[in-house]
Amino acid sequence: MTDPQLSREFLRSLFLFESLDDDQLDWILAHAQVEHYAANTTVIREGEPATCFYVLLSGALRLAQQVSGTEVETVRSDQRGAYCGATRFFYGQIQEQYATSVHAISDLTFLTLPAADFAGQFRTWFPMATHLLEGSYLGWRANEALIGARRRLLALGELSAGLTHELNNPAAAAVRATAALRERVAGMRHKLAILAKKDIDPDLLEQLIEVQEQLVKQMVENTAAPLSAMAQSDREDEVGDWFDEHGIQQGWDLAPIFASAGLTVDSLDGVLESVGDSLLDGALRWLAYALETEMLMGEIEDSTSRISALVGAAKQYSQMDRAPHQWTDVHDGLDSTLVMLSSKIGSEITVVKDYDRSLPAVPAYPGELNQVWTNLIDNAVSAMEGKGTLTVRTARSDDHVLIEIGDTGPGIPAEQRQRIFEPFYTTKPIGEGTGLGLDISWRIVVHRHHGDLRVESDPGDTRFKVLLPVTEQASE
Repeated sequence: MTDPQLSREFLRSLFLFESLDDDQLDWILAHAQVEHYAANTTVIREGEPATCFYVLLSGALRLAQQVSGTEVETVRSDQRGAYCGATRFFYGQIQEQYATSVHAISDLTFLTLPAADFAGQFRTWFPMATHLLEGSYLGWRANEALIGARRRLLALGELSAGLTHELNNPAAAAVRATAALRERVAGMRHKLAILAKKDIDPDLLEQLIEVQEQLVKQMVENTAAPLSAMAQSDREDEVGDWFDEHGIQQGWDLAPIFASAGLTVDSLDGVLESVGDSLLDGALRWLAYALETEMLMGEIEDSTSRISALVGAAKQYSQMDRAPHQWTDVHDGLDSTLVMLSSKIGSEITVVKDYDRSLPAVPAYPGELNQVWTNLIDNAVSAMEGKGTLTVRTARSDDHVLIEIGDTGPGIPAEQRQRIFEPFYTTKPIGEGTGLGLDISWRIVVHRHHGDLRVESDPGDTRFKVLLPVTEQASE
C-alpha cells in the first residue's frame, strides 16, 4: 500500500488541520507517521497505554468498550479525518490508558501523532482553548455522572413501582381465586355426598357427570365471546325465571353463576331432561359448584399467565440476557415498554397500536432503543396530563423503519420545537425534568443507530418520529 504524500496541502484537506498556520502544519509534518492496518485486526486495545492520537485517512473502523465483561460497540466510522486513540490529550493530566478499543473493519490507513508531544504543543498553540476544553470536559463529566445517575434511579424507581403494582393485581386475584376454589371444591364434595344418599342409579350419576362435562365445554366456548353488561343482566333474568318456574329455591343465587358461564335456558332444559324433576334441585346446585370451580381455575390461569407475561416483558425491556447489538423487531421493545409504563399510562389514556407487522428486523441496540421509547412515551403521557389517546405506529419509510409516538396533548409551540433536543432544555417546571431525556434519545437514535428523530406538533396532535435504517451503517 502506497503512503500518501504528506504536505501542508494534504493536511489542510483534513478538517482537523484545515485552519492551522504553516508553522503548526510543519510541526505536524515533522512528528506525524502513516500507519497501515489490515482488515479484521485490532489497532488499539482498551486499557493499553495511550501513546498515540490517530487520524483516519482511509478505510472503516469500529470503536468498542468493555461493559460488564462484554465488548459493546460504540461507534463505526469511515469518515476521512475521524480521530480516535488518545483523544483527551488536551486534558491537564496525562491520559494513561486508551478508553476504547479500535478494530479495523476494512484495511485502514492512519496518520498518527505522539500523544504526549502533541498535548504539549497543543497547549502552547491554544492555551485559552485548552483551559476551556478542560473545564468543559470536567464540568460535563461531573454533570453527566450526577444527573445521569439521578435520572436512572428515578426511572428505575418509577418502572419498579409500576411493575410491582401490575404484578400485585394478578397475584392478589390468584390468591383470592385459590381461596374461593378451596371453598367451592369442599361444597362440591358435600353436594355430591347428598346426591349419593338419595340412592341414585349409577347410570343416572354417570349421565349427570356427562352433563357436567358438556356444560363446562359450553362455558369454555361461550367465554370466548363475553356478553355486554346489559345482555348479561337479561340472561340472568331468563335463567332466574326458569328456576322459579321449576320450583328451585333461592334460584336468584344460582342464576348469576349459570349466566356468567354463558349457559341459557336451553342448557337447563337439557339438565332437566337428563336427571328428571326429583333430582333437579340437587343436580343444579352440584353443577353450579362445578361451574364455579372451572371459572375460578380459569381466573387463576389468567392471573398466572398475566404474571408470566409481565415478567417476560420486564426481561425483554431490560435485555439482560441478550447481546447488546442484534437484529431486533422494534415491536418487541415497544410492547414491553408499554407494559412497563402501564401503571403510569393509567386507565384514562387510550393506547392505540397501529403496527405494520411485516416490517423487517433492524440492526440495533434494543436496550438503548427501549430507553428512547420510555422517554417518548413518558413525555407523551405527561403532555396529556393523564387523559387522551396515545398512538404507537410503525411503518416502512423507504430504507428505514418508522416508529411514531403520538399524543393528543396541547402540542409544542414552534419556538420550543427548535430547542427540545438540546441538552438540559425542558418545558417542565423546575425540579420535574432534567432536560436530558430527548437529548439522550436523539443521541441514541442519530449517533448510535444512524437514524433520525424529529417532531411534528399541532394542538391535539404531536408526533415524535424515529427513523431507523434497515441495514448496517458506518458511524461518522
